[in-house]
Amino acid sequence: MTGRLYGVGLGPGDPELITLKAARLIESADVIAFHAGVGKTSNARTIAASLIPPTAIEEELRYPVTTGETAHPGGYAGAMAEFYESCASRLALHLSEGRMVVVLAEGDPLFFGSFMYLHDRLADRFETQVVPGVPAFAAATAVLASPLVRQTDVLTVLPGTLPVPELARRLADTDGAIIMKLGRRFPGVVDALRQAGRLEHALYVERASMPAERWMPVVDVDPATVPYFSLIVVPGDSVASDPQGRRDSLVGRVAREERAGASRPIHPLRVIGLGPGPDKWLTPEASEALADVDHVIGYGPYVARVPQREGLTRHASGNTVEVDRARLALELAAQGEKVAVVSGGDAGVFGMASAVFEAAADHPDVPIEVLPGVSAVQAVAAKAGAPVGADFAVVSLSDRLKPWSVIEKRLRAIAEADLVLAVYNPASRSRTSHVADLQKLFLEHRSPDTVVVVGRDVGRAEESLTVTTLAELEADTIDMKCLLIVGASSTTVTTAGQVWTPRFVESE
Repeated sequence: MTGRLYGVGLGPGDPELITLKAARLIESADVIAFHAGVGKTSNARTIAASLIPPTAIEEELRYPVTTGETAHPGGYAGAMAEFYESCASRLALHLSEGRMVVVLAEGDPLFFGSFMYLHDRLADRFETQVVPGVPAFAAATAVLASPLVRQTDVLTVLPGTLPVPELARRLADTDGAIIMKLGRRFPGVVDALRQAGRLEHALYVERASMPAERWMPVVDVDPATVPYFSLIVVPGDSVASDPQGRRDSLVGRVAREERAGASRPIHPLRVIGLGPGPDKWLTPEASEALADVDHVIGYGPYVARVPQREGLTRHASGNTVEVDRARLALELAAQGEKVAVVSGGDAGVFGMASAVFEAAADHPDVPIEVLPGVSAVQAVAAKAGAPVGADFAVVSLSDRLKPWSVIEKRLRAIAEADLVLAVYNPASRSRTSHVADLQKLFLEHRSPDTVVVVGRDVGRAEESLTVTTLAELEADTIDMKCLLIVGASSTTVTTAGQVWTPRFVESE
Protein backbone atom coordinates (compact mmCIF):
# COMPACT_ATOMS: atom_id res chain seq x y z
CA MET A 1 0.00 0.00 0.00
CA THR A 2 1.46 3.36 -1.03
CA GLY A 3 1.37 6.53 1.00
CA ARG A 4 -0.25 9.87 0.19
CA LEU A 5 1.47 13.08 -0.83
CA TYR A 6 0.25 16.45 0.45
CA GLY A 7 1.35 19.87 -0.72
CA VAL A 8 0.42 22.06 2.23
CA GLY A 9 0.25 25.84 2.00
CA LEU A 10 1.44 27.61 5.15
CA GLY A 11 0.41 31.14 4.27
CA PRO A 12 2.71 34.17 4.20
CA GLY A 13 4.59 33.68 7.45
CA ASP A 14 2.41 34.17 10.52
CA PRO A 15 1.78 30.68 12.00
CA GLU A 16 -1.73 31.81 12.98
CA LEU A 17 -2.55 32.08 9.24
CA ILE A 18 -2.02 28.34 8.72
CA THR A 19 -5.38 26.76 7.95
CA LEU A 20 -6.93 24.19 10.27
CA LYS A 21 -6.64 21.53 7.59
CA ALA A 22 -2.97 22.27 6.98
CA ALA A 23 -2.25 22.12 10.71
CA ARG A 24 -4.04 18.78 11.08
CA LEU A 25 -2.10 17.21 8.23
CA ILE A 26 1.26 18.48 9.48
CA GLU A 27 0.57 17.05 12.94
CA SER A 28 -0.32 13.67 11.39
CA ALA A 29 2.57 13.39 8.94
CA ASP A 30 5.06 10.56 8.82
CA VAL A 31 7.43 12.62 6.70
CA ILE A 32 7.82 16.41 6.63
CA ALA A 33 9.64 17.79 3.59
CA PHE A 34 10.67 21.41 3.15
CA HIS A 35 12.85 23.46 0.84
CA ALA A 36 15.80 25.54 2.00
CA GLY A 37 17.94 28.10 0.24
CA VAL A 38 21.69 27.92 -0.20
CA GLY A 39 23.25 28.54 3.22
CA LYS A 40 19.88 29.43 4.78
CA THR A 41 17.42 27.88 7.20
CA SER A 42 14.06 26.86 5.79
CA ASN A 43 11.47 29.59 6.22
CA ALA A 44 8.70 27.03 5.65
CA ARG A 45 9.95 24.84 8.48
CA THR A 46 10.24 27.85 10.77
CA ILE A 47 6.59 28.76 10.16
CA ALA A 48 5.36 25.22 10.87
CA ALA A 49 7.85 24.33 13.63
CA SER A 50 5.33 24.11 16.45
CA LEU A 51 3.18 21.64 14.52
CA ILE A 52 5.82 19.13 13.39
CA PRO A 53 5.54 15.92 15.44
CA PRO A 54 8.78 14.66 17.05
CA THR A 55 8.28 11.28 15.39
CA ALA A 56 8.25 12.72 11.86
CA ILE A 57 11.08 12.03 9.47
CA GLU A 58 12.35 15.36 8.14
CA GLU A 59 13.55 15.71 4.55
CA GLU A 60 15.39 18.97 3.90
CA LEU A 61 15.35 19.75 0.18
CA ARG A 62 18.22 22.21 -0.18
CA TYR A 63 18.52 24.07 -3.47
CA PRO A 64 21.86 23.65 -5.23
CA VAL A 65 21.65 27.20 -6.57
CA THR A 66 19.26 30.15 -6.35
CA THR A 67 19.99 32.93 -8.84
CA GLY A 68 23.78 32.72 -9.11
CA GLU A 69 25.97 31.04 -11.67
CA THR A 70 26.39 27.28 -11.76
CA ALA A 71 28.89 24.92 -13.32
CA HIS A 72 26.13 22.50 -14.28
CA PRO A 73 26.35 21.73 -18.03
CA GLY A 74 22.64 22.50 -18.36
CA GLY A 75 22.98 25.86 -16.66
CA TYR A 76 20.54 27.05 -14.02
CA ALA A 77 17.57 25.25 -15.61
CA GLY A 78 19.52 22.01 -15.85
CA ALA A 79 20.72 22.21 -12.26
CA MET A 80 17.21 22.84 -10.96
CA ALA A 81 15.64 20.06 -13.07
CA GLU A 82 18.20 17.61 -11.71
CA PHE A 83 17.51 18.85 -8.18
CA TYR A 84 13.74 18.32 -8.48
CA GLU A 85 14.27 14.84 -9.90
CA SER A 86 16.43 14.00 -6.90
CA CYS A 87 13.84 15.42 -4.49
CA ALA A 88 11.06 13.48 -6.15
CA SER A 89 13.08 10.25 -5.91
CA ARG A 90 13.69 10.79 -2.20
CA LEU A 91 10.02 11.37 -1.48
CA ALA A 92 8.95 8.50 -3.75
CA LEU A 93 10.86 6.07 -1.50
CA HIS A 94 8.78 7.15 1.50
CA LEU A 95 5.54 7.04 -0.48
CA SER A 96 6.33 3.57 -1.81
CA GLU A 97 6.72 2.37 1.76
CA GLY A 98 3.25 3.66 2.68
CA ARG A 99 4.24 6.82 4.53
CA MET A 100 2.21 10.01 4.58
CA VAL A 101 4.41 12.77 3.15
CA VAL A 102 3.66 16.46 3.74
CA VAL A 103 5.60 19.02 1.70
CA LEU A 104 5.57 22.42 3.39
CA ALA A 105 5.04 25.38 1.06
CA GLU A 106 5.13 29.06 1.91
CA GLY A 107 2.06 30.93 0.74
CA ASP A 108 0.11 28.70 -1.61
CA PRO A 109 1.73 25.50 -2.97
CA LEU A 110 0.83 26.20 -6.61
CA PHE A 111 1.44 29.96 -6.63
CA PHE A 112 5.09 30.46 -7.63
CA GLY A 113 5.84 27.53 -5.32
CA SER A 114 8.44 24.77 -5.58
CA PHE A 115 5.89 22.10 -4.71
CA MET A 116 4.48 22.27 -8.24
CA TYR A 117 7.66 20.68 -9.62
CA LEU A 118 7.30 17.76 -7.23
CA HIS A 119 3.63 17.52 -8.13
CA ASP A 120 4.61 17.27 -11.81
CA ARG A 121 6.85 14.30 -11.05
CA LEU A 122 4.82 12.40 -8.44
CA ALA A 123 1.09 13.06 -8.86
CA ASP A 124 0.64 10.46 -11.60
CA ARG A 125 2.26 7.77 -9.42
CA PHE A 126 0.89 8.50 -5.95
CA GLU A 127 -2.35 9.82 -4.53
CA THR A 128 -1.80 13.55 -4.10
CA GLN A 129 -3.72 16.40 -2.49
CA VAL A 130 -3.01 20.13 -2.47
CA VAL A 131 -4.04 22.25 0.51
CA PRO A 132 -4.27 25.93 -0.42
CA GLY A 133 -2.68 28.64 1.66
CA VAL A 134 -3.05 32.40 2.02
CA PRO A 135 -0.85 33.91 -0.73
CA ALA A 136 1.70 36.57 0.14
CA PHE A 137 -0.03 39.30 -1.82
CA ALA A 138 -3.23 38.83 0.21
CA ALA A 139 -1.22 39.40 3.37
CA ALA A 140 0.46 42.43 1.78
CA THR A 141 -2.81 44.13 0.92
CA ALA A 142 -4.02 43.40 4.47
CA VAL A 143 -0.92 45.14 5.81
CA LEU A 144 -1.71 48.17 3.65
CA ALA A 145 -5.43 48.03 4.56
CA SER A 146 -6.12 49.33 1.07
CA PRO A 147 -8.25 47.85 -1.73
CA LEU A 148 -6.23 46.29 -4.51
CA VAL A 149 -8.92 46.18 -7.21
CA ARG A 150 -12.54 47.24 -7.34
CA GLN A 151 -15.57 46.20 -9.41
CA THR A 152 -14.37 45.33 -12.94
CA ASP A 153 -10.68 46.13 -12.37
CA VAL A 154 -8.28 43.49 -13.67
CA LEU A 155 -5.51 42.20 -11.38
CA THR A 156 -2.25 40.98 -12.90
CA VAL A 157 0.42 39.12 -10.94
CA LEU A 158 3.88 39.64 -12.42
CA PRO A 159 7.31 38.23 -11.60
CA GLY A 160 9.98 40.89 -11.21
CA THR A 161 12.27 38.65 -13.24
CA LEU A 162 10.56 39.70 -16.49
CA PRO A 163 12.65 41.87 -18.84
CA VAL A 164 12.09 45.55 -18.03
CA PRO A 165 10.34 46.44 -21.34
CA GLU A 166 7.93 43.51 -21.00
CA LEU A 167 7.23 44.28 -17.35
CA ALA A 168 6.58 47.94 -18.20
CA ARG A 169 4.18 46.96 -20.99
CA ARG A 170 2.18 44.65 -18.76
CA LEU A 171 2.03 47.22 -15.96
CA ALA A 172 0.71 49.82 -18.38
CA ASP A 173 -1.95 47.44 -19.69
CA THR A 174 -3.51 46.37 -16.38
CA ASP A 175 -5.49 48.00 -13.58
CA GLY A 176 -4.08 46.53 -10.39
CA ALA A 177 -0.82 44.61 -10.21
CA ILE A 178 1.29 42.56 -7.83
CA ILE A 179 5.01 42.28 -8.56
CA MET A 180 6.78 39.39 -6.86
CA LYS A 181 10.34 38.02 -6.85
CA LEU A 182 12.13 41.28 -6.21
CA GLY A 183 15.52 41.02 -4.48
CA ARG A 184 18.31 42.10 -6.79
CA ARG A 185 15.78 42.72 -9.57
CA PHE A 186 14.33 45.68 -7.68
CA PRO A 187 16.07 48.49 -9.62
CA GLY A 188 14.76 47.13 -12.93
CA VAL A 189 11.27 46.82 -11.48
CA VAL A 190 11.36 50.47 -10.39
CA ASP A 191 12.45 51.41 -13.90
CA ALA A 192 9.52 49.47 -15.37
CA LEU A 193 7.08 51.16 -12.98
CA ARG A 194 8.43 54.56 -14.02
CA GLN A 195 8.12 53.75 -17.72
CA ALA A 196 4.54 52.55 -17.21
CA GLY A 197 3.57 55.66 -15.26
CA ARG A 198 2.72 53.54 -12.19
CA LEU A 199 5.58 54.44 -9.84
CA GLU A 200 3.89 57.23 -7.91
CA HIS A 201 1.24 55.02 -6.26
CA ALA A 202 3.23 51.77 -6.04
CA LEU A 203 3.74 50.42 -2.51
CA TYR A 204 6.49 48.13 -1.26
CA VAL A 205 5.72 45.44 1.34
CA GLU A 206 8.39 43.32 3.00
CA ARG A 207 7.85 40.12 4.99
CA ALA A 208 4.08 40.62 5.25
CA SER A 209 2.54 39.07 8.40
CA MET A 210 5.98 38.33 9.86
CA PRO A 211 7.42 40.12 12.92
CA ALA A 212 9.81 42.11 10.69
CA GLU A 213 7.14 43.29 8.28
CA ARG A 214 7.35 46.83 6.91
CA TRP A 215 5.88 48.82 4.07
CA MET A 216 6.52 52.13 2.33
CA PRO A 217 6.16 53.85 -1.06
CA VAL A 218 8.43 52.23 -3.64
CA VAL A 219 10.15 55.56 -4.28
CA ASP A 220 11.45 55.55 -0.67
CA VAL A 221 13.01 52.07 -0.75
CA ASP A 222 16.77 51.55 -0.64
CA PRO A 223 17.43 48.90 -3.33
CA ALA A 224 20.28 47.42 -1.29
CA THR A 225 17.86 46.40 1.47
CA VAL A 226 15.30 44.50 -0.62
CA PRO A 227 15.02 40.78 0.23
CA TYR A 228 13.38 38.03 -1.80
CA PHE A 229 10.42 37.96 0.62
CA SER A 230 9.04 41.27 -0.59
CA LEU A 231 6.58 42.42 -3.21
CA ILE A 232 5.08 45.53 -4.74
CA VAL A 233 1.39 46.41 -4.75
CA VAL A 234 0.12 48.63 -7.57
CA PRO A 235 -3.49 49.59 -6.75
CA GLY A 236 -6.05 49.42 -9.53
CA ASP A 237 -7.38 52.54 -11.19
CA SER A 238 -10.69 52.01 -12.98
CA VAL A 239 -10.77 55.47 -14.52
CA ALA A 240 -7.23 55.30 -15.86
CA SER A 241 -7.75 51.89 -17.40
CA ASP A 242 -11.11 52.60 -19.04
CA PRO A 243 -11.09 54.26 -22.49
CA GLN A 244 -14.20 56.32 -21.69
CA GLY A 245 -12.75 57.26 -18.32
CA ARG A 246 -9.52 58.37 -19.95
CA ARG A 247 -11.49 60.36 -22.49
CA ASP A 248 -13.56 62.12 -19.82
CA SER A 249 -10.44 62.87 -17.79
CA LEU A 250 -8.68 64.40 -20.77
CA VAL A 251 -11.74 66.41 -21.77
CA GLY A 252 -11.90 67.82 -18.26
CA ARG A 253 -8.25 68.77 -18.33
CA VAL A 254 -8.60 70.50 -21.70
CA ALA A 255 -11.69 72.38 -20.46
CA ARG A 256 -9.72 73.64 -17.47
CA GLU A 257 -6.91 74.78 -19.74
CA GLU A 258 -9.37 76.59 -22.01
CA ARG A 259 -10.90 78.40 -19.04
CA ALA A 260 -7.41 79.46 -18.03
CA GLY A 261 -6.81 80.87 -21.51
CA ALA A 262 -4.33 78.18 -22.57
CA SER A 263 -4.19 76.99 -26.16
CA ARG A 264 -2.54 73.85 -27.49
CA PRO A 265 -1.31 73.27 -31.04
CA ILE A 266 -2.90 70.45 -32.99
CA HIS A 267 -0.41 67.79 -34.03
CA PRO A 268 -0.94 65.43 -36.97
CA LEU A 269 -2.67 62.18 -36.09
CA ARG A 270 -0.24 59.46 -37.16
CA VAL A 271 -1.56 56.17 -38.47
CA ILE A 272 1.31 53.72 -38.32
CA GLY A 273 1.88 50.26 -39.79
CA LEU A 274 3.95 48.09 -37.44
CA GLY A 275 4.73 45.36 -39.95
CA PRO A 276 3.73 41.70 -39.55
CA GLY A 277 5.56 40.96 -36.32
CA PRO A 278 9.31 41.14 -35.75
CA ASP A 279 10.85 44.39 -34.54
CA LYS A 280 13.35 44.37 -37.41
CA TRP A 281 10.44 44.87 -39.84
CA LEU A 282 9.36 48.07 -38.09
CA THR A 283 10.55 51.01 -40.17
CA PRO A 284 12.85 53.68 -38.68
CA GLU A 285 10.20 56.27 -39.56
CA ALA A 286 7.59 54.38 -37.53
CA SER A 287 9.96 53.93 -34.58
CA GLU A 288 10.77 57.63 -34.54
CA ALA A 289 7.08 58.58 -34.64
CA LEU A 290 6.16 56.17 -31.83
CA ALA A 291 8.91 57.62 -29.65
CA ASP A 292 7.35 61.08 -30.02
CA VAL A 293 3.67 60.47 -29.21
CA ASP A 294 1.80 60.64 -25.91
CA HIS A 295 -0.92 58.11 -26.80
CA VAL A 296 -0.95 54.85 -28.74
CA ILE A 297 -4.35 53.51 -29.81
CA GLY A 298 -5.15 50.19 -31.46
CA TYR A 299 -6.15 46.56 -31.28
CA GLY A 300 -4.70 45.03 -28.10
CA PRO A 301 -2.03 42.73 -29.64
CA TYR A 302 -0.74 45.61 -31.79
CA VAL A 303 -0.60 48.09 -28.91
CA ALA A 304 1.30 45.42 -26.96
CA ARG A 305 4.08 45.57 -29.57
CA VAL A 306 4.81 49.22 -28.81
CA PRO A 307 7.49 49.56 -26.09
CA GLN A 308 6.18 51.18 -22.94
CA ARG A 309 7.98 54.31 -21.78
CA GLU A 310 7.45 57.12 -19.33
CA GLY A 311 4.74 59.53 -20.48
CA LEU A 312 3.08 57.08 -22.90
CA THR A 313 -0.59 56.18 -22.41
CA ARG A 314 -1.82 53.04 -24.14
CA HIS A 315 -5.43 52.58 -25.30
CA ALA A 316 -6.00 48.94 -26.29
CA SER A 317 -9.37 47.63 -27.47
CA GLY A 318 -11.01 44.69 -29.23
CA ASN A 319 -10.88 43.63 -32.85
CA THR A 320 -14.20 44.98 -34.15
CA VAL A 321 -14.31 48.58 -32.90
CA GLU A 322 -12.10 50.25 -35.48
CA VAL A 323 -14.22 53.39 -35.90
CA ASP A 324 -14.53 53.85 -32.12
CA ARG A 325 -10.73 53.72 -31.89
CA ALA A 326 -10.45 56.24 -34.69
CA ARG A 327 -12.88 58.62 -32.99
CA LEU A 328 -10.97 58.46 -29.71
CA ALA A 329 -7.72 59.16 -31.56
CA LEU A 330 -9.20 62.13 -33.40
CA GLU A 331 -10.71 63.56 -30.21
CA LEU A 332 -7.38 63.35 -28.41
CA ALA A 333 -5.54 64.86 -31.37
CA ALA A 334 -8.09 67.70 -31.56
CA GLN A 335 -7.27 68.47 -27.90
CA GLY A 336 -3.60 68.94 -28.71
CA GLU A 337 -2.40 65.45 -27.74
CA LYS A 338 0.25 63.67 -29.79
CA VAL A 339 -1.48 60.48 -30.93
CA ALA A 340 -0.61 57.40 -32.96
CA VAL A 341 -3.05 54.78 -34.21
CA VAL A 342 -1.29 51.48 -34.88
CA SER A 343 -2.06 48.56 -37.18
CA GLY A 344 -0.30 45.30 -37.90
CA GLY A 345 1.31 45.09 -41.32
CA ASP A 346 0.55 48.22 -43.33
CA ALA A 347 -2.13 50.52 -41.90
CA GLY A 348 -3.49 51.21 -45.36
CA VAL A 349 -4.03 47.54 -46.26
CA PHE A 350 -7.15 46.36 -44.41
CA GLY A 351 -5.86 48.42 -41.47
CA MET A 352 -6.79 51.45 -39.41
CA ALA A 353 -6.06 54.14 -42.01
CA SER A 354 -9.46 53.82 -43.71
CA ALA A 355 -11.27 53.81 -40.35
CA VAL A 356 -9.52 57.03 -39.35
CA PHE A 357 -10.52 58.77 -42.58
CA GLU A 358 -14.05 57.41 -42.13
CA ALA A 359 -14.31 59.11 -38.73
CA ALA A 360 -12.38 62.25 -39.68
CA ALA A 361 -15.37 64.26 -40.96
CA ASP A 362 -16.12 65.42 -37.40
CA HIS A 363 -12.57 66.71 -36.94
CA PRO A 364 -11.61 68.55 -40.15
CA ASP A 365 -8.88 70.53 -38.34
CA VAL A 366 -6.86 67.42 -37.43
CA PRO A 367 -4.24 66.59 -40.09
CA ILE A 368 -3.69 62.87 -40.74
CA GLU A 369 -0.37 61.26 -41.63
CA VAL A 370 -0.22 57.60 -42.72
CA LEU A 371 3.15 55.93 -42.20
CA PRO A 372 3.61 52.77 -44.28
CA GLY A 373 4.66 49.40 -42.93
CA VAL A 374 5.64 46.02 -44.35
CA SER A 375 2.36 44.35 -45.31
CA ALA A 376 1.53 40.73 -44.62
CA VAL A 377 1.32 39.96 -48.33
CA GLN A 378 4.83 41.36 -48.84
CA ALA A 379 6.16 39.27 -45.95
CA VAL A 380 4.60 36.00 -47.13
CA ALA A 381 5.53 36.65 -50.77
CA ALA A 382 9.15 37.33 -49.82
CA LYS A 383 9.36 34.12 -47.78
CA ALA A 384 7.93 32.16 -50.70
CA GLY A 385 10.06 33.82 -53.40
CA ALA A 386 8.32 36.18 -55.83
CA PRO A 387 4.74 34.98 -56.32
CA VAL A 388 3.40 38.55 -56.71
CA GLY A 389 6.06 39.58 -59.21
CA ALA A 390 3.36 40.22 -61.80
CA ASP A 391 -0.16 41.65 -61.69
CA PHE A 392 -2.02 40.58 -58.56
CA ALA A 393 -5.15 41.33 -56.56
CA VAL A 394 -5.73 41.51 -52.81
CA VAL A 395 -9.05 40.49 -51.23
CA SER A 396 -10.28 40.07 -47.66
CA LEU A 397 -12.67 37.15 -47.18
CA SER A 398 -14.25 38.79 -44.14
CA ASP A 399 -17.92 39.52 -44.79
CA ARG A 400 -18.32 41.69 -41.68
CA LEU A 401 -18.25 44.92 -43.71
CA LYS A 402 -19.37 43.65 -47.11
CA PRO A 403 -21.73 40.87 -48.19
CA TRP A 404 -20.39 37.54 -49.37
CA SER A 405 -22.11 38.04 -52.72
CA VAL A 406 -19.79 41.01 -53.40
CA ILE A 407 -16.73 38.99 -52.36
CA GLU A 408 -17.79 36.11 -54.58
CA LYS A 409 -18.29 38.43 -57.56
CA ARG A 410 -14.80 39.89 -57.13
CA LEU A 411 -13.21 36.47 -56.69
CA ARG A 412 -14.82 35.25 -59.89
CA ALA A 413 -13.51 38.25 -61.82
CA ILE A 414 -9.99 37.67 -60.46
CA ALA A 415 -10.13 33.99 -61.31
CA GLU A 416 -11.30 34.70 -64.85
CA ALA A 417 -8.62 37.38 -65.32
CA ASP A 418 -5.87 34.92 -64.30
CA LEU A 419 -4.49 37.27 -61.65
CA VAL A 420 -2.43 36.16 -58.69
CA LEU A 421 -4.63 36.50 -55.58
CA ALA A 422 -3.54 37.40 -52.05
CA VAL A 423 -6.18 36.52 -49.45
CA TYR A 424 -6.45 38.32 -46.10
CA ASN A 425 -8.73 37.23 -43.22
CA PRO A 426 -9.42 33.84 -44.81
CA ALA A 427 -11.28 32.26 -41.88
CA SER A 428 -12.35 32.74 -38.28
CA ARG A 429 -14.26 30.83 -35.63
CA SER A 430 -17.53 32.05 -37.14
CA ARG A 431 -16.41 31.92 -40.80
CA THR A 432 -15.38 28.36 -41.51
CA SER A 433 -16.45 27.76 -45.11
CA HIS A 434 -15.11 30.75 -47.05
CA VAL A 435 -11.78 29.18 -48.02
CA ALA A 436 -13.55 26.07 -49.30
CA ASP A 437 -15.95 28.31 -51.25
CA LEU A 438 -12.99 30.17 -52.78
CA GLN A 439 -11.30 26.89 -53.65
CA LYS A 440 -14.40 25.56 -55.38
CA LEU A 441 -14.90 28.81 -57.33
CA PHE A 442 -11.29 28.98 -58.52
CA LEU A 443 -11.29 25.34 -59.61
CA GLU A 444 -14.02 26.31 -62.08
CA HIS A 445 -11.50 28.60 -63.83
CA ARG A 446 -8.00 27.39 -62.86
CA SER A 447 -6.06 24.17 -63.18
CA PRO A 448 -6.05 21.89 -60.11
CA ASP A 449 -2.24 22.22 -60.24
CA THR A 450 -2.35 26.00 -59.66
CA VAL A 451 0.26 26.89 -57.04
CA VAL A 452 -1.02 28.01 -53.63
CA VAL A 453 1.14 29.44 -50.82
CA VAL A 454 -0.07 29.33 -47.21
CA GLY A 455 1.85 31.59 -44.83
CA ARG A 456 1.11 31.27 -41.13
CA ASP A 457 2.51 33.70 -38.51
CA VAL A 458 5.22 34.76 -40.95
CA GLY A 459 7.97 36.68 -39.20
CA ARG A 460 7.19 35.21 -35.79
CA ALA A 461 8.59 32.28 -33.85
CA GLU A 462 5.68 30.04 -34.94
CA GLU A 463 6.21 30.84 -38.65
CA SER A 464 5.38 28.22 -41.24
CA LEU A 465 5.15 28.34 -45.03
CA THR A 466 3.40 25.66 -47.09
CA VAL A 467 3.47 25.38 -50.86
CA THR A 468 0.63 23.28 -52.23
CA THR A 469 -1.84 23.27 -55.11
CA LEU A 470 -5.38 24.49 -55.54
CA ALA A 471 -6.71 20.92 -55.57
CA GLU A 472 -4.68 19.79 -52.54
CA LEU A 473 -5.29 22.86 -50.39
CA GLU A 474 -6.69 21.72 -47.02
CA ALA A 475 -9.26 24.46 -46.51
CA ASP A 476 -10.23 23.36 -43.01
CA THR A 477 -6.68 24.00 -41.71
CA ILE A 478 -6.75 27.71 -42.57
CA ASP A 479 -7.46 30.31 -39.89
CA MET A 480 -6.97 34.03 -39.19
CA LYS A 481 -3.24 33.57 -38.67
CA CYS A 482 -2.85 32.61 -42.32
CA LEU A 483 -2.43 34.57 -45.52
CA LEU A 484 -3.01 32.75 -48.82
CA ILE A 485 -1.48 33.46 -52.19
CA VAL A 486 -3.21 31.72 -55.10
CA GLY A 487 -0.94 31.78 -58.12
CA ALA A 488 -1.78 32.58 -61.73
CA SER A 489 -1.54 29.96 -64.46
CA SER A 490 2.07 31.03 -65.04
CA THR A 491 3.15 30.82 -61.39
CA THR A 492 5.98 28.31 -61.01
CA VAL A 493 7.76 26.39 -58.27
CA THR A 494 11.53 26.04 -58.66
CA THR A 495 13.47 22.87 -57.91
CA ALA A 496 14.46 24.52 -54.61
CA GLY A 497 10.80 24.94 -53.70
CA GLN A 498 10.57 28.69 -54.26
CA VAL A 499 7.53 30.23 -55.92
CA TRP A 500 7.62 32.95 -58.57
CA THR A 501 5.37 34.49 -61.19
CA PRO A 502 6.89 35.74 -64.49
CA ARG A 503 6.54 39.44 -65.23
CA PHE A 504 5.73 38.80 -68.89
CA VAL A 505 2.40 37.54 -70.24
CA GLU A 506 2.08 36.00 -73.66
CA SER A 507 -0.51 37.60 -75.93
CA GLU A 508 -3.75 35.72 -76.22
